[in-house]
Amino acid sequence: MKPILLAVAAGLCWGVGELFTKSVLHTGKIGPITAVAVRSTVALPVLWLAWFVAVKVARAEPADWYRADTATLLKLVLGSGLVAGAAAMIFFYAALHTGEISRIKPVAFALAPAVASVLAFVFLHEPLTAKKALGIVSILGGVVLLTGR
Repeated sequence: MKPILLAVAAGLCWGVGELFTKSVLHTGKIGPITAVAVRSTVALPVLWLAWFVAVKVARAEPADWYRADTATLLKLVLGSGLVAGAAAMIFFYAALHTGEISRIKPVAFALAPAVASVLAFVFLHEPLTAKKALGIVSILGGVVLLTGR
């Protein structure tokens, strides 16, 4: 149950955060790249503080992550940092800048788990059951209904 509650908290935070972001972008005084840069700049000290607590205080994470093998560090830097952390946020904020939040958010946040589930099946050999496949198709179908004209 804890992972689901954490996911619910993340979804609530993203929903509120993107509402503020859309309202800021709507003013025309701040562009999407600036919004991403400010978001990242504000988030970074909080994230490093959380890392410090998790590693040094709670001992809930490995302290020597930087000693991981090259492939692991490349996946972290390129996949998580550049693709998800930079490119995805730039694309998302650019879409949010010109599109309706009620259409952009569902597309981005439904496509992400669908792609992740398929890639996890192919590369990580996670099971892709009929139930998961039906769920993915249902979610994507719902997004088409929600966002179509």
